[in-house]
Amino acid sequence: MNNPPITYASAGVDIRSADLVKQRIAVLAKGTFTRGVIGGVGGFGALFSIGKTGKRSPVLVSSADGVGTKLKIAFATGHHRSVAADLVNHCVNDIAVLGAEPLFFLDYLATGRLNPLVIEQVIGGLSDACKANGCALIGGETAQMPGFYADGEYDLAGFIVGIVDQKKILNGSQIREGDILLGLPSVGLHTNGYSLARKLLLETAGYALKERVPQLGGTVADELLKPHRCYGKLLRSLTDAGTLSGAAHITGGGLPGNVPRILPRGLEARLYEGSWPTLPVFELLREIGSLPDEEMWLTFNMGIGMVLVIPPSKMKQAETLLRKRKEVFYQIGRIARGRRSLAFENQPLSLEMQKQRIKRKG
Repeated sequence: MNNPPITYASAGVDIRSADLVKQRIAVLAKGTFTRGVIGGVGGFGALFSIGKTGKRSPVLVSSADGVGTKLKIAFATGHHRSVAADLVNHCVNDIAVLGAEPLFFLDYLATGRLNPLVIEQVIGGLSDACKANGCALIGGETAQMPGFYADGEYDLAGFIVGIVDQKKILNGSQIREGDILLGLPSVGLHTNGYSLARKLLLETAGYALKERVPQLGGTVADELLKPHRCYGKLLRSLTDAGTLSGAAHITGGGLPGNVPRILPRGLEARLYEGSWPTLPVFELLREIGSLPDEEMWLTFNMGIGMVLVIPPSKMKQAETLLRKRKEVFYQIGRIARGRRSLAFENQPLSLEMQKQRIKRKG
């Protein structure tokens, strides 16, 4: 008798309710918009024009995020520096896909009881990633909330602000039929799907964090603490070279939840099935949970952390730049006429998958 699949919902993440909440938030937020706001709610970053300065029209680009339940792995292992760096990298990616260069970062850390050694690791991780991205860590808030958090636990969120000239914003408007999709690999789960991954690995399979799993080539903790890659500098190089029509950061919602966010109406992204290698962790999770394809694609990045949209006329130049930077990349699909969605060649994704565009945290 086959066991029923263990889904994201059974792990405690209700994405349908989250989708409804997001729609309601959008209505409320739009009622606050002032003249400086560009675009609406739901992009990777928020755009706010600060008016013309000489010949330029600078636009501030901001984003906020958290680490999600990947923090549980940090609590259990005592490795806090890396998850803090993940937060900065995630936020940098979210504004880089709009063509923005990061200016500064602020953090919010809340805990029940301050542990100076842990706080030092966290701030150290934030500082490391900010330095690597040329971004100033200029402030934040450390809140002590006794009785609210369990001993040894905390929550961490970050807020980034970047800048881009209005003429150089990557908003998807330049994406055309026939453009080529390149995928940049992830190194693992990044910071999404951890509620399901923890349930499968630690509860269903019964692995210990220190246990070495041959299929993973290391311990469970090693796998779950792999960094969230930052693609910011690479995207800025491609943007400066004029080779990008658009880019999508693959986070919560996976490829079907993120790639359509950058598409103009009347176009769809078609992915070539099997055009990039699947990381062992995703195959192991699928096997443990008997997960259907739809659940996998909507929960995890499936080995692609960033998708680039390149016009055919710029492809050679983009490939040269990527190889010069020793960046691994895969040609994973193309842009075609369609319903602003994502499909596999010869295997369209279901309407349910196309609707799930909520940015989810594990």
